[in-house]
Amino acid sequence: MPPSVAPPVPSPSPSTSRRRTSASVVLRSVLEHGPVARSTIARLTGLSPASVTDYCSRFTELGLIRESELPRRSQGVGRPHVPVDLDATRFVVGGVHVAVPYTTVALLDLRGRVVAVRELRHGRDGRGDRDGRNERADGADAHAVLARAADALAALLARAPRLRCLGVGFAAGGWVDRDSGTVVEHPLLGWHEVPVRDVLGARTGLPVHVDGHARALVNAERLFGRARGSRSVLQLFVGNVVDAAFATNDEVHHGPRSQAGAIAHLPVPGGTEPCACGRTGCLQAELSERTLCRRARRAGIVEGVNPMHVVAAAAAGDPVAARLLVERAGAVGRAVRLLLDVLNPETVVVTEVGVLHREDCLAALREGVGDDRAASVLPSSFPDSVLAVAGGSVALDVLYRDPLAASPEAI
Repeated sequence: MPPSVAPPVPSPSPSTSRRRTSASVVLRSVLEHGPVARSTIARLTGLSPASVTDYCSRFTELGLIRESELPRRSQGVGRPHVPVDLDATRFVVGGVHVAVPYTTVALLDLRGRVVAVRELRHGRDGRGDRDGRNERADGADAHAVLARAADALAALLARAPRLRCLGVGFAAGGWVDRDSGTVVEHPLLGWHEVPVRDVLGARTGLPVHVDGHARALVNAERLFGRARGSRSVLQLFVGNVVDAAFATNDEVHHGPRSQAGAIAHLPVPGGTEPCACGRTGCLQAELSERTLCRRARRAGIVEGVNPMHVVAAAAAGDPVAARLLVERAGAVGRAVRLLLDVLNPETVVVTEVGVLHREDCLAALREGVGDDRAASVLPSSFPDSVLAVAGGSVALDVLYRDPLAASPEAI
């Protein structure tokens, strides 16, 4: 049976699009510059002072922003300016990220900061932690995983009764179709055509937004991270799944049915790892965390499939662990160099465990890229919360693109 295709979404009218865009740039200005005077927002955005005041009034009514307690004295005569800032005390979004060994469930505030987080190990009995030793996602039944994630999200919200959840963002690797809210294919989990948006929406009663984790992290970097202000950004995610995302002029490229960024089977010259596709030396087979941990087990460094154990062994002075991490980071750098030749982004952000935690790995990454572009390559802005941020940023991106639609009171 061919995969289902979401029906086309009617295009908004030009006036609606302009209104949505104007509301977005005003709230983004508050995010980036707050506390900030309305007059400054008008100057930064090119909107009229009256329009900025109107949008700020709407956002205040919705509880998205509030006036700062300390007014700023203007340079001339007249009343002091009263700056506005995000109100990060009232609203959160839920984030769900499904990885191969575990699911991360989190609450994020409007600045993308993790308020609460919980990790749920995949397994038939739902017990265990990230230190499991089975490379397969045993017990990762899609509906069971999503049900547990919804229950965990409800438990986090119950502990914070003063916070209101605007919606849920879901992220995962593999082929994830944003428009239909579906995980089309995730071979490592064994998921096929999973209607995530429908399942989580029914379980939580909240709006649910779905995307691939590399695209989610591009949005997180643009909104809250080091890539803010970059005209084009490439995000490379190197975990058990290896994939990429590319954004230009504030738009992330999705492609037909969100298939853009699938780089798992790019050939690696000299690669030796067999791939499930039948070839040898595919990018994901060579660089995945599963491969890293398998090599570390063969060397007697660690047991299990947790890459942080390899990082810990290197930090404790194990030279073989350090070598494995540095070699992997260098190979990632060479993959980045290939993508740079094709896409030529202004900024590259790499999410990879060694690069996140070791300076020698970051140096090896940049050496693999080459001196001419090394300075444009950055580690993730969220080293201690990357998966939680990935899930929540799917919902936060929707908020900042159309803030007046983020609340049922918005009309």
